[in-house]
Amino acid sequence: MALRVSKRRPLVAQSEIRSMSIECARVGGINLAQGVCDLPVPEVVVRGAAEAMERGHNIYTRFDGRAELRRAIAARQLRDTGLDADPETQVVVSAGATGAFYSACLALLDEGDEVVVFEPYYGYHIVTLASLGIRPVFVTLAPPDWEFAAADLERVVTPRTRAIILNTPSNPAGKVFSREELALVADFAQAHDLFVFTDEIYESFVFDGLAHIAPATMPGMARRTITISGLSKVFAITGWRIGYALCDPEWALAIGHFSDLVYVCAPAPLQLGAARGLDELGPGYYRGVAEDHQHKRDLFCSTLREIGLTPHVPAGAYYTLADVSRLPGDTAKARAMHLLARTGVACVPGSAFYQGDTGETLARFCFAKEMNILEDAMRRLRKLTS
Repeated sequence: MALRVSKRRPLVAQSEIRSMSIECARVGGINLAQGVCDLPVPEVVVRGAAEAMERGHNIYTRFDGRAELRRAIAARQLRDTGLDADPETQVVVSAGATGAFYSACLALLDEGDEVVVFEPYYGYHIVTLASLGIRPVFVTLAPPDWEFAAADLERVVTPRTRAIILNTPSNPAGKVFSREELALVADFAQAHDLFVFTDEIYESFVFDGLAHIAPATMPGMARRTITISGLSKVFAITGWRIGYALCDPEWALAIGHFSDLVYVCAPAPLQLGAARGLDELGPGYYRGVAEDHQHKRDLFCSTLREIGLTPHVPAGAYYTLADVSRLPGDTAKARAMHLLARTGVACVPGSAFYQGDTGETLARFCFAKEMNILEDAMRRLRKLTS
């Protein structure tokens, strides 16, 4: 038998997000494609990590993370969402939220299972499932409010359905699921005995007076919900890879063992830096993050309207999907490449977030940039009206 790559290799290609980032770098443009938050890393977080290194905390941690970080995560969740998790048995620190999600899929799902996914979706969720032989089935959210009905969920469930993925606030739509919508998901999950995998990485980026509701706090949802989040976005430490899962002790042990197998542990001193940030940065810090990004959202969406790329104004996270159908090209990718060539601003083709052709008229922009960079991007985009 000839040497070859695995059968799963074709399922895992470079994402459109990274592809557009590479194209942007090639032309020296402004990258509004990749979700890298340009907030400064809080000084307390940097200092905490540096001091940890100096004190010699540079070796492996326990498979589920440093006790200081697990305690800090549990305390913040209890304070901000009401989710009560035992840091000794229900918190697993992993290599970013994506690492926590991958470990959870390894621990709780089998090849041939089906998972319900809302679209527009985050591509890493889909590729992770596909690489493990798990089949995503899709429920399309209807703009402008990204709505769904109980009947939409029932239409896709089969005897092989094992879980549903819930991303709130969502990437790329910026949807913040309401308590009523979470109740629909909870009823569905309980009726069909499903896990609910959440991705709550943008939980601190919620606008217009809305509140993030942790799905695990809904009645009857504590045991079946795998709450996944991290510190990458809110502390602007995407390269540190500090994420976590909170769940029932039985699932946490299995997730922790798979996380240990794949990643061993998240970097020890960086865990301690993140723990220091959670301990010392109070609610005012998180309010400031939300207010700053709401202001940037409003400025950027106003510019998109001005140039005829009508935005779907997000309720959370830090992306906006915009209608780019007026740009030249037959596909979202062609339109995104035209925009990059004309203005030097990179976005992500909307086709990266849909299974069919629904996304071909859309593009995703990230507005989590330093104000001078965002202002430069907006000036460049206004070239479209000249």
